[in-house]
Amino acid sequence: MENTFTTRRWHRPLLIVAFLMAGLSLVAAAGLVLDDRVLVGAPIWLKPLKFTISFAIYAGTLSWLLSVTRRAPRTTWAMGTIVAAGLVTEMALIFVQIGYRGRMLHFNQSTPLDTDFTIVMAFTIYALWGATLAIAILAMTQKLGGRAVTLALRLGLVITLIGLALGMLMVKPTAEQQSAIDAGQHLAIVGGHSVGVPDGGPGLPFLTWSTTGGDLRIPHFIGIHALQLLPLLSILFVLRFGERVASRLVWVAASGYAGMLALLTWQALRAQPLLRPDAETLTALGFLLLATFGSGYAVTRRAKA
Repeated sequence: MENTFTTRRWHRPLLIVAFLMAGLSLVAAAGLVLDDRVLVGAPIWLKPLKFTISFAIYAGTLSWLLSVTRRAPRTTWAMGTIVAAGLVTEMALIFVQIGYRGRMLHFNQSTPLDTDFTIVMAFTIYALWGATLAIAILAMTQKLGGRAVTLALRLGLVITLIGLALGMLMVKPTAEQQSAIDAGQHLAIVGGHSVGVPDGGPGLPFLTWSTTGGDLRIPHFIGIHALQLLPLLSILFVLRFGERVASRLVWVAASGYAGMLALLTWQALRAQPLLRPDAETLTALGFLLLATFGSGYAVTRRAKA
């Protein structure tokens, strides 16, 4: 059987995009050192750097994933190419609007040009989500490797789609913004990352997630990267416990991951900082961890019996 970890069969446009994003991350990192401009309380090149890293990982993962699919090759190739084009378009918008013009990209309706950038970004995100959904549907109908890895990839795609969709919560006007809109006011900014506090306040180093209020970027980020973490866990499970037990553990891990995603979303929507959970959040987290690790322990004990 051909080794799918060689790049000969990988989706070429996505692979090129992955390398392109890796190169652009160096440009953004240089910008952090050489450019002292600040935008919404953070170095202006920090967001481009975070996006280039995330896009490189995402494009590389999908490039490999499409190399192990066998059905509907033309459709699969087309969906991967749409994702590749969407990632390039989004990154071009980020570099031009943020890096070059020094203005916000997301939520910005300050001028007609800013609004146009926001609209193009929105349509690009919808196209990315739709193409990823098509890839997920194709993945559900075929074997992608061993039993555990196939299951992990399928569940990872589902959770990733949910994580991507959670980004839509950020474009919803806040209560204050909605009141102003209802009063007929034109707002420069509609939507935001933070809940309960303005964007641009105190945040975690590098990630810039709010430390004073809720932050919808947290579940968005966690959800997107299920596509990397769950397959990696499945490989470790197979190496340690074998294929049959690993498949059960993948179900446990995916359920726990989905539960954590729901918990982080709930916490953010209640305007609660990640590192300052209240009693309700801690109680829910305790039950989630108990259920997840308890189920995992039960699966491994049964396998040893």
